[in-house]
Amino acid sequence: MADILTSELYSADSSQAPLLVLPDVTIMPAAPAARVSLRCRETGLALAAKAFGTPIPQTPLTAETAANRAAFWLGPDEWMLVAPESQLAAILSDLETHLDAVPHSVVDISHRQDAVLVSGPRAGWLLNTGVPIDLHESAFAVGTVTRTLFHKTPIMLWRTGPDSFVVEAWGSFMDYVTGLLVQSAEELKAA
Repeated sequence: MADILTSELYSADSSQAPLLVLPDVTIMPAAPAARVSLRCRETGLALAAKAFGTPIPQTPLTAETAANRAAFWLGPDEWMLVAPESQLAAILSDLETHLDAVPHSVVDISHRQDAVLVSGPRAGWLLNTGVPIDLHESAFAVGTVTRTLFHKTPIMLWRTGPDSFVVEAWGSFMDYVTGLLVQSAEELKAA
């Protein structure tokens, strides 16, 4: 399911060239998307899910997807909601309307973050050059999402298929992240 959804939510940005294309790994900039930071207590989750049209995950390291939207568990009271960029205004309005009676925080973070798509048989290997967690599919299954570090940079990592990942980072750090990925891929060519 996550791999299918990725093509709707996280498609390659057709206005940008691929960052790297090798037989075993590809790095593509993702097209812009609507991203919303949601903070609330458990009492607001059903209301937020109704407003967003997607269940809000309550299990750590998981994502919930429906139609062309995804909700990522980032912490005990924090989620990131992602949808097509054109839906941002409606999402913000719906969330504020539905959550009006409960304490919450809804913040547009669409321009704070960028994403790249890393795919191919050696995608996990490439990411593990800077990610300190085990990305083998038995430890980091399809659908798993987490905050972690890529070298010194905080990222959000979502495994969308056996050989595909979405890497989200703050826009000001993305050149650093992609530069190190491409540099590490040079080692992959030699390996």
